Formats: sequence, C-alpha cells, structure tokens
Amino acid sequence: MSSDAEQELRSSDSLSRSSSPALEARTNGHSEESPSRQDTRSSRNLLDTSYAPKVLRKTSDCLVSQEPPSHCNESKVLVLYSGGTIGMVRDCEGGVLRPMPQVMENRLRTFPQLHDAEYSSTRFTDPNKPPLVLPCTGDPNRVVYTIYEYDPLLDSSNATMDDWVRIALDIRAYYEQFDGFVVLHGTDTMAYTASALSFMLENLGKSVIITGSQIPIFEPRSDGRENLLNSLIIAGNYVIPEVTLMFNNKLFRGNRTSKTSINELDAFSSPNLPPLATIGVKIKVNWKAVFQQNTMEKFRVHSKLNRNVGLLRLFPSITVEVVRAFLTPPVQGVVLQTYGAGNGPTARADLLDEIRRATLRGILIVNCSQCTQGSIDAAYATGNALCAAGVIPGSDMTPEAALTKLSYVLSKTEWSYATKKEMLQASLRGELTVAKPSKLDDLDLITAIARTMNISSPEELQSLQTVLYPSILCSVTAHGDVDRLEVMRQFGAYLSSCDYDFRTPLHVASSEGNTAMVRYLLQHGASVHMRDRDHHTPLMSAVLCDQHAVIELLVQAGAHLSLPALQLADELCTAARNGNVKRLESYKLAGASFYESDVTGRTCLHATLLQTSSHH
Repeated sequence: MSSDAEQELRSSDSLSRSSSPALEARTNGHSEESPSRQDTRSSRNLLDTSYAPKVLRKTSDCLVSQEPPSHCNESKVLVLYSGGTIGMVRDCEGGVLRPMPQVMENRLRTFPQLHDAEYSSTRFTDPNKPPLVLPCTGDPNRVVYTIYEYDPLLDSSNATMDDWVRIALDIRAYYEQFDGFVVLHGTDTMAYTASALSFMLENLGKSVIITGSQIPIFEPRSDGRENLLNSLIIAGNYVIPEVTLMFNNKLFRGNRTSKTSINELDAFSSPNLPPLATIGVKIKVNWKAVFQQNTMEKFRVHSKLNRNVGLLRLFPSITVEVVRAFLTPPVQGVVLQTYGAGNGPTARADLLDEIRRATLRGILIVNCSQCTQGSIDAAYATGNALCAAGVIPGSDMTPEAALTKLSYVLSKTEWSYATKKEMLQASLRGELTVAKPSKLDDLDLITAIARTMNISSPEELQSLQTVLYPSILCSVTAHGDVDRLEVMRQFGAYLSSCDYDFRTPLHVASSEGNTAMVRYLLQHGASVHMRDRDHHTPLMSAVLCDQHAVIELLVQAGAHLSLPALQLADELCTAARNGNVKRLESYKLAGASFYESDVTGRTCLHATLLQTSSHH
C-alpha cells in the first residue's frame, strides 16, 4: 500500500491492520477475515453523518502465490463488494430479499462459469482458501480474482459521498497489486457512484468497472452472473482506463449513464454516447471512443467532495420563492434542469433576476436538459437568457454526472472561480461532448487503402483497420517518426493498439529508448499498463533493454513493476551474479527493492557477495 494512501486511510476509513497487501500475502500467505481496519473518522470529518462506517473483509487473496504461472498468463482483479441486489438472498420466512454478509465468495466457488476449482487447486497450494479463477475464456489472460467485502453491506439507496470516498481510497490502496477492479453495487445509485468515481480517480490507468444486477446472482435466473463474468473478463484482459458501468452485455462510460428501467434487465442507458464495448459472440471494443488522458501524471485520488450541491428542476409556474430558497446558503452549486435544449421561462424576469443574483454571489449553476437525449443549445432566446444570467451550459451531461462534477469542481480549493467555470464546461473525463473541428475530412489512410482493394462494406473496412493500424503504428514508432504518428492520430488511430504480439507503440518506443516518442505517446493517452504476449508492460520492456531515461519517464507517468515477488527476486539475483550493474540500476529506477528475497531467502546482495567470494 502506498504511504500516502495508508496515511489517509488511517485518518478516514481504513482497510486492515497490515501495512501492505503485498507484504501481508508474502508473510502470511493468506488474509484473515477478522483483522480488518476499522473506520476511524469522527463525525466532524465526514461529509454525511448518516454514513455507516465500513470494514473491508478479506477471505482470500490473489497475492497468496508470489510465483509466476507456469503455462499461461494471469491477470489479477480485485472485486470490491459493496452490496446491492446482486448479492441478496431470500429469507426463509416471507421470501424477502435481504443482504447476506460473507456468503458471496463461498457461493461463487460453486459456480463453474465463475470459478475453475481444478485450476485453482493446482495453481494455489496454500491450504487456506485460494483466490477464485475464471475458467478459460479464450482471452489472452486467465483471470484470477478475489473479493473484498464491505461490512456492513450497503443498500445503494443509502449511499453517501463518504461511500464514494471509501471506494476510491480502497482502489488507490490496492492499485499497484491488481490489474483491474470491479465494484459490485446496487443499481439505484450506481450511475451516481460511477460518475463520482470517474472524477475522483484522477489520471486513471486501469479498468474500473461497476456492475450489479436486477436479479440476485444466487437465483436460478439471474443477470448477475453474466454481468459479473463480463466485468471480470474485461477488467482482466482489456486496459480501458476509465470508470465504466457494465450491464446487459454493454460496457458504458460510467459518467454517461442513467438508470432507465426498474424491471428490465436492460436497466441502464447512455443516451448521448454509444457503449465503449458490446459483448456478443466476441467482445467488441470501440477503441476510438475510449477516453485518453493528455497528461503524464501518476494516478491519484481526489478524496474531497463538496456536499453543498443540488438539483433544481424547472416546471411551469414555479415560484420565485422556491428558487430563492434553493439558492440560499450553504448551497454553492446547482444543476438546473431546464426544458428542451436548455430553455427557461424568459417571461419570468423574477426568476432570471434571482438566478443572476445567485451567480453574482459565486454560486455555480449548470444548465442541463430535462430530456435524456440531446445537448444544451443557446441558439434559442430562452436558453440565451440563462447564459446572460451567468448559467453555465452543461452540454449533454446527465444530471448524475453534472451533480457529481459540481461536487468535485467545488472541492478544488486551488482553483479560482473562473477556473471552476471553465472546468465545468470542459470534458474532464469524457462526461460531455466537445465539438472537435474536422481537420482531415474523410480521406483517411484506411479509406484510401480500402478503395484500392475494392472494399466497401463497414464490416470489411473495420476489419482492415483492425489489421493495418497496429502494425503501421508500431513501424512508424520504431522509425521514430513523431510527425507521421501525429498525422495517424488525427486520422483516428488509437495509440494503444497492439500488433499480433500484443505489443503497442509504447512497448516499441520503450525498447528502442526513444524518449521523445515515449513522451509523445504518454502525452496522448498511451497506456503504461498494456501487456504483450510475454506479459511485459512497456516498463518491463524498457528494463530489459536498460533504457534508463525511458524508465524514469514511464514511472513518472504511473508505470510500476508487476512481477511476482519471487520472480523479481530471481531477476535481481541473476543480474547480481552476472555483475550486470546496468540491469540492477534499471530495476532500481523502476521501483524494485534490493531486499526482495528468492525462494532460498537470498537477496541480490547475497548473490553479489557469493559471486565476489568465488572469484577470490
């Protein structure tokens, strides 16, 4: 666990009495259920005093084995089970659905589509409960996962901002130990949680998927099993560095969703953005739609939110007294839900004056439509009047996204009022659509090639693009041609596309030691967590080629070593025995400790001394 995460968790909701998940796994081989760190925040430090303090309980751990798998690649996924219908059980008396603590993991072990008991017993020989393992799905990685369960379990109708903070801090605490994260959550406030986490998890580089179900996972007929299975497969095999929401075979950007049905299994929709991925016979990811960071900063959590926000929905003949009461202190931000394309009653000078006075007092008011589809448009006089009163156009944000974004932006005390207004109109996490000027029309590279090959159908065109772009990108990267890569990016190339060996342009640039290319790729959203066929990240590629300047850049952008402890110790000892100081320096720059011990208990320092004594 990182030191800053541990310090914050001590002062807020803490996780367990052990100092580090990785150390705990190495020393105990198993995480006990009971010694979980209690919440320690006093009521004055909470955003909402109705928040129920939580304990995070663990019954198994992906980290019980520090040895690499022998015959396949594995990815580790942490499931944070917060509650919701997905884990409820009918009681014996009236058949009422109730949350049942500490049964989820044991029940999942009996589901062959969610746990491969044979593989698990062979791979993990610890007598205590090993982690769960998905059966082979034909994807590149075998997904090993563990469930950490909150106590008490939460009905999402009782969710608070403090619950969002708790989940965000838990993800940060275990960020380097796992390849992806799944949050099991109730559906009623799932869209709010997904939106809030999307803003709080800054510079996110791994998949965080929120899911749940309309029918409990333990019922004979349930959507929960499919939702969980799909979430685990994507979190363990695809680096989609966003907070997403998985439901009914569709992966949505979390801050674009709303719950639209009480009874249908297709309970969530994303009215203004198509799904990022659809699950059919194959999983199809729309990589062009995946949000790309434009920063080289490390992942961090912004754990402060402002609770003084609200939703005000206009209706005919709304009184000025209602609006005035809503805009009085301590309110600091309001999502104003207006008619149509952002229109308000221009004939109501009293309302406009009240709104204008509020914005002059520094209250941030964001205009969102009551319609689920479409965007705010100031072309109408009724919408322009609100802009003149200081109301900020909210584009096509959902009310859930606008509210949580307001809470996030208002909590940024380092930002000025003008900056906060600017940030509310900007796309911080892909929560709103920003019009982009067309630079290159339709004459892109793939279209030109398709014409020469007489390809016309959309399916054939997409297939051609999937085959050609990754290889061309890697070739251009290998030649160090940043200008040509920029042209391809403008044509729509996804810079984390992987070739037949699952190598991305960042793998290639890291191996070549081209710092200018690495910097360019990182500044345009290339993922530092993608793995090639050998399960190497770009950081590992740089280490194996001793590209020290590149290693420093990658670490600056949030890359970290992900080798099992024993494998890392073996690599260090081998370098020490061979006198390979440059390789040892590479590992040190990448964050390795020279105190890692191999299966015999020896460190690379022992190996160095033994090698020195043998020469004498």
